[in-house]
Order: sequence, then structure tokens, then C-alpha cells
Amino acid sequence: MVSSGMSSSRIAHELGRCLNATEARGIADRLDDGDTLTVALKAVPADKRSEVRELLSGLGVSREHQCIVLRGIEGARSVLSNVSARWTMPGHMAQTAPLTTSAVELVARANQSVTCSTFNFQRSSGLWNGLKEASRRLGRHVRVYIDADAADKSHGWRNTTTTDDIAQWLFPATVLRTKVFDGRKVRNHAKFIVIDHRFVLATSANFSVSAEMNNVEFGLQADNPSLADRVERDMRAVEPHLYEQVVVDT
Repeated sequence: MVSSGMSSSRIAHELGRCLNATEARGIADRLDDGDTLTVALKAVPADKRSEVRELLSGLGVSREHQCIVLRGIEGARSVLSNVSARWTMPGHMAQTAPLTTSAVELVARANQSVTCSTFNFQRSSGLWNGLKEASRRLGRHVRVYIDADAADKSHGWRNTTTTDDIAQWLFPATVLRTKVFDGRKVRNHAKFIVIDHRFVLATSANFSVSAEMNNVEFGLQADNPSLADRVERDMRAVEPHLYEQVVVDT
């Protein structure tokens, strides 16, 4: 939202935070073609249009200058660097940087925030203690999404912890578990870690010793603020519908 007294540079910063490269290019292309702002804003998802409209209007400059700002955002957001493969294989056979080590190191280096998601979270995982330490430093800026059934239902062959166990262990982090949506239980199979709104590790691995030491698992690690922002925004958008916060008695 644009508040009174916000400078043009601050508004441009907020616009850059809000838009990714594709969205900025789409708006600029339409404005350059002579389309109205209403038509141009169809380049962004409906839930963001009012915010982007307000920010562009708040710039208080000509259409030409708005396009210059948008092209700058497009260029800045298009940078994708340091994309790396991450493997886990039995017997430490992975030839590139190990997935397990990468995940734990990312969390250990976090100085602003950690957002992560998994299906199965076991105490044997290297992230059990890693996320605990992060929550001590960052508090509620640590956000964990988990599958309710995988944690809370009894699977005799699976050494899982309950969602209450996880929330208690990671307190004061925010832990969210899946709930019923449209008459069906939601399954949380998304497995990723986002660090400091910048680094993204997407992986096939659960947070478990088997996935981290024995299985063949693959992940991609990227230094991409635009992607990180999009992942976190998407999860926040569906939170009220698909997840519920696990409340910890203190």
C-alpha cells in the first residue's frame, strides 16, 4: 500500500518487491503498445492487480517513466545465478555437493528467515536440530509446513513425530499442518527450503535420515530472490484454505 509521504524511490522499491520479471515485462509491453493500465494489469495475477495499480499511480510520473521503472525491474528480476544440482545417494556416492549438507548449511546461515515444507519430518533428520537453532535466533520468522496425516497418524513402520511434537520443539517458530479442504484431506508433498527471501532449495527428499543418507534424492539450489518471493507468496496465499497453525501451550 502507498502511504502519504512515500518517496518515488520507495514506491519503485515496493513495486520491484511485488513484481517478478515476467509480470513487469508483461505490463511494460502492454503500456508500450498503447493499452490502458487496466488492460496492462492483466499480465499479473488478479490478487495483485490493485496493489500494482496503486504503486504505479503513486509514482506520479508519465507512462514512459513507468515503463522505464518496469523495464528496470524486469532486468533486475531476470538474474538467475548459482543454480546447482544437489544429490543424496547411498554410500556417499554423490559427486556434487550433498543435498543433506546443503540443506543444513542453508538453515544454519539464515539471518532473516526460513520457510520450509516437507511431507515427513523425523527426529533423525539433520534439520531437526538445524531448524531448532534457527527458531531460537529468528523466532517466528521460521515457518514450517507439514503433512498432518504423515505426522499424526500411526504408521508402525515409520518413526515420525506428531505435529504437536514438531511445534513444541521448534517454538517459537510457526508450524502449519494440512487440514480438510473441499471435503478432502490435503496432502503436503511440497519439499523445499527458502532462506532469507533469496535462496531456494527444492528437493525430492523428506526431512528424514533415510532421505538424507540412504535414498537416491535430487534437488536444485538457486540464488534467486524473485523465485523465493514467489514461493513464499504462493504459500501465504493458500495458507488460510489448506493449513492451520499448530498452537503450542506455553
